[in-house]
Amino acid sequence: MNRDDLESMIAEHFATVYREMVESEPPKLNPETVLLDTGLDSLGFTVLISSLEDALGYDPFQISEDAYYPVTFGEFVDFYKKNAP
Repeated sequence: MNRDDLESMIAEHFATVYREMVESEPPKLNPETVLLDTGLDSLGFTVLISSLEDALGYDPFQISEDAYYPVTFGEFVDFYKKNAP
């Protein structure tokens, strides 16, 4: 999967989780969007990562040897891309 397709997929899952958890329309995401400023809490991000694992078949946070948490949406997408099996 190329980066643009992956970014689109992650944004779609983010929007779905956001609507379920926050019960409002999600913010527009761009590579510079700070994840903590989106309004999604830690439980929401856990649900998002679980949803992405179901869709993609992997969780980069489990398979990466680096202890890393992306700050921006762009870093989040890059982390998924870098750690794809």
